[in-house]
Amino acid sequence: MLALGKSLTKALAARTLAPQVCSSFATGPRQYDGTFYEFRTYCVKPTKMNEFLENVKKNIHLQTAHSELVGSWSVEFGGRIDKVFHIWKYDNFAQQTEVRKALANDKEWREQLLIPILGLTDKQESEITYLVPWCKLEKPPKEGVYELVTFQMKPGGPALWGDAFRRAINAHVDLGYSKLVGVFHTEYGALNRVHVLWWNASADSRAAGRHQSHEDPRVVAAVRESVNYLESQKNMLLIPISFSPLK
Repeated sequence: MLALGKSLTKALAARTLAPQVCSSFATGPRQYDGTFYEFRTYCVKPTKMNEFLENVKKNIHLQTAHSELVGSWSVEFGGRIDKVFHIWKYDNFAQQTEVRKALANDKEWREQLLIPILGLTDKQESEITYLVPWCKLEKPPKEGVYELVTFQMKPGGPALWGDAFRRAINAHVDLGYSKLVGVFHTEYGALNRVHVLWWNASADSRAAGRHQSHEDPRVVAAVRESVNYLESQKNMLLIPISFSPLK
């Protein structure tokens, strides 16, 4: 029995001291900062796009009085095109709750913004995301176009694929043809999903840069590693709306 007790003690000690799997954007670091970003997508009725944009442009101040708008875009290419995409920033979930309460009690917001929007859209979609710890939200140097690339990664989380994914993104950044605006990891919505927002001076400069990246051995090597953890990906070309803080 004594020998068995010693063996059990050693086994437990070995388990306690086993190295922990770490990742460059595992869940731990981001939880020290409660700031999150809501991705809100409006699928607009095809004949109502102009009316939708005019209404939002006229009345968006009713919502920005309560919460911070990071950017607003219309979808130019990639999937359904009658879409408007917003990114909203919140300090934490308590703040978002207070914002929702304030808007619910704001008669002007309900009558001039919410109700008209509901009549002009087919559906709305919402995702809650965090910026990954190794990325800050960046502001582009001038007006341009944006590309939102969405990666659906294999189950297992950043501990499995985080480091390889970061190397692939940085390989593109190092070429300098496109500016990285932000990398967002989904907290509520489809899990193991990462959104990468890029800025380009134009759609043509983006295309030229992509052709260049396909010939760069550093990018090719990093992407080949990361793709082992990838299930699917898609992208959209986004055009900033006139009132968007990010142009």
